[in-house]
Formats: sequence, C-alpha cells, structure tokens
Amino acid sequence: MTMTEATMMCMCLLLLQLSITFFVFMCCVGNGNARITSAFVRSEFPSVDIPLDNKVFAVPKGYNAPQQVHITQGDYDGKAVIVSWVTTDEPGPSKVQYGTSEKTYDYTAEGTTTNYTFYKYQSGYIHHCLVDGLEFDTKYYYKIGSGNSSREFWFQTPPEIDPDAPYIFGIIGDLGQTYNSLSTLEHYMHSEGQTVLFLGDLSYADRYQYNDVGVRWDTWGRFVEQSAAYQPWIWSAGNHEIEYMPYMGEVLPFKSYLYRFPTPYAASKSSSPLWYAIRRASAHIIVLSSYSPFVTYTPQWLWLAEEFKRVNREKTPWLIVLMHVPIYNSNEAHFMEGESMRAAFESWFILNKVDIVFAGHVHAYERSYRISNIHYSVSSGDPYPVPDESAPVYITVGDGGNQEGLAGRFRDPQPDYSAFREASYGHSTLEIKNRTHAFYRWNRNSDGKQVSTDSFVLHNQYWASKLGSRKLKKHRLGDLIGWTAPY
Repeated sequence: MTMTEATMMCMCLLLLQLSITFFVFMCCVGNGNARITSAFVRSEFPSVDIPLDNKVFAVPKGYNAPQQVHITQGDYDGKAVIVSWVTTDEPGPSKVQYGTSEKTYDYTAEGTTTNYTFYKYQSGYIHHCLVDGLEFDTKYYYKIGSGNSSREFWFQTPPEIDPDAPYIFGIIGDLGQTYNSLSTLEHYMHSEGQTVLFLGDLSYADRYQYNDVGVRWDTWGRFVEQSAAYQPWIWSAGNHEIEYMPYMGEVLPFKSYLYRFPTPYAASKSSSPLWYAIRRASAHIIVLSSYSPFVTYTPQWLWLAEEFKRVNREKTPWLIVLMHVPIYNSNEAHFMEGESMRAAFESWFILNKVDIVFAGHVHAYERSYRISNIHYSVSSGDPYPVPDESAPVYITVGDGGNQEGLAGRFRDPQPDYSAFREASYGHSTLEIKNRTHAFYRWNRNSDGKQVSTDSFVLHNQYWASKLGSRKLKKHRLGDLIGWTAPY
C-alpha cells in the first residue's frame, strides 16, 4: 500500500466515523433523548421602552379618531368578534359597520362605552362592540368612528369547527414595548399566523408610576394595533396586569386590563373574564389565570372541571391550555412558582389528554418532553418528573421583548425533562394540519431575520390513543420529512 493510498483510507475511515457520530446524535435528538441548552448569544436592543414620540405610538390623525383598535373572539365557536377601541375627544358613536366587500358596509352592530381613572389618569372613552352572526371562513371589512376621522380594517373568520380544519396560531408572551418587542411583533406579522394566543404580561405599564401607568397602556394599545386590529388576540393575564399599587390608592387587581381587554368568558360559562375557553377551527383552547384562586372548590377550579367535560375531541381534537406561570421551568427566574398550579391541575391535564400547555412569565424559551409528576404525594412516590406519553408538552414562550430583559440563567445541569432551552427573543407558531398532526416552530429574532430554531411534529394525544401509533403514522404527510421526530 502506497503512502497516498494509506492517507486516503485514513480519511475515508475518519469520514465514516464522523457520519456514524452524526447519525447517532440525530437519532438521539429525534427520539427525544438529547437535551439542548443553546449557547447562542444574540445581539439585542437595549431593554428600555421605545420613546413616546416614536412613530409606532403615533396617534391617528383627525378629531376623535379611533385608536388602540384590537379584536378578540366574541363567542365560543368563532362566529363573533369583539371589536375594541378608544376615542379621546368625546365618546362618539360606539358602533361597528361591517360587510364582506371593501368599503361596502351592509351591517351595523352597536357597542358600549366606558372609561376609568387610575390615580389621576383619566382614560379615554373605551368602546367594546360585539359583532356576531358571522359566517365561517369569510373576510369581513369593518369601519369605526365617524366622518373624516373614521378608520377601516378587516379580519378573517376561522373555518367551521371540524376535526381536520387546518389553522395556524401564533404564540407570544411578555411582550412589552421595547425595540425588542417591536422586533418580535414585526417578525410575527411576517409569519402565516392567523390568531395570537397571548400568554400574559402585555404593556408592562406597571413598571411606571402615577399617571404614566395609564399613558403606557395607551401607547401599548397603539403599538399592537398593527396586528391586533386585523386578527384576534386571545388574551390571558399575567402578574404585570395585577397593578396592586396602594401607595397610589389603586388596590383593585387587574383594573386597567379588565377595562381595556374583554374576553368571551360568559360563552364558556365562566364567572370571570380571567379564565375562559373558546373553540377555533380544530382546537379547543382553555385560558387559565395563574393569579386567581384555583385550589379545590374555588370558582376557577369548579369551572375547569366542567369545561373539560364540554371538550369534544371528535370535533376539536386539539386541546391547548394557556397560562402565565409555567408548570415546568428550569430557569433560575421564577423557578418553582408554578408548582401549586401543577399540583392542582396536572393530573387533569393527563386525564383529559391535553396536547400542549403554553406559558410565559420566564423571559426565555424552553420546551419539555412529555413528562409528569403526578405520583408524588409528599410522603411517597417518585419526587421527580418521569417520562409520560399521556402528558402534554410544556412550552414557555416568555421572550416577547419587554424592558426587564432576558432570563439568561438556566439551572445546571439541565433537567432530564427539559428538551430545549435558550434565552433569546422570539415567538412561536403552531400549525395544525389535521386531526392527527401539527407543526410547531419557535422562531428566534436574529439579526433582523426570523430564524426557526426549535421545531417538531406534534402527534395529537386523543387520536394517538384512539388509532394507535402505527395507524397514526399512516396519517403523516409527505411534507413532514426533515422535521424533528414527533412527540
């Protein structure tokens, strides 16, 4: 054997060894046996709020022009929206004109007007108008305000409730109003998301004092209007919405939030706008309140017990839960804060085959494997989370971009239940394809680009148990090739 031949053979053996190593690594990732703590360090904008004179907070031109326009689902099944806006000079009309052709408004809905004070801040006139009786899968145009100051927008209703209805949800949490927040919002708006599932902590106005609290609610309303006026944002409340400020004489929790952001709680027989449920396309979405009583026999506990009974997986196979405080979190920030809600509801999530639980609060991103800790009873049982194919995937998306900055200190070593974690700003999308499969992506905001950093195929829990794993795989689509192996 010549020297050249020996060298070539060594190189071939080295390439073969590298290929085998790469294959084994990818198999570990695909089968959920690899835990990843991303070492990515992104360049970020300073964690300070955008100045008040920035164009993203611009007040619409014209006398009494509607501003801070946003919509949310207005009923249980998606055939209604609640349109909300603010006028500042006078109440003006609280009506929505709408129709299915641009600038042709065949219908009118009448709403209500309210306002509130916070310390010495006096809010504008806050309008809420229920537009119901809509057709599924239809684009509607709507107009609010009067005269030359009226403004026009549009929205698309979801497809009819159906187990195979495809739909794309965006997931955003802890947004705030910094340049990082703007980056997240702009990146989301370039996605194909059709409805935002918002995980709490909206404006961070509570980091201000006195009249500036109300001012920063107004700027945030104008800030998110670029998206929230055109597609529903499904709201949940976080700790920054509590605004308990006795030094200012303000002791009513969630005051600003409840005045400004209505929810269709009555449609799901809830007694509070802080917890409720909706059905949209092929998904049943349950919104919980981390900062309202939830232990046994409280109103939220009783409501959730009944709501789970109303879930029909034959019609809405995808069962999604939203909350603010994560149940599973390996970040030093807010570590173990969700333990009490985990003890109250985790067994229910498993019993009812919840597919995925989204939370915010921790200003980073983290995804779990399917795990549970329901067998520990303080005196007996395994005190650690264990793999559980019946459990949901838990995902923290608290990385919207607010002024508190990123939570960069993860606990070391990475727990076995943690699949992927990274302290970067971004948003997620959940693309439901049919009754059996969905695509999930976490998109990092990086160097002005949307980067899909973590992605996987999600198997529906209900249909996985009903069809069995072999039959379920037959439902997989050709375009799943190249994705991380499914849960």
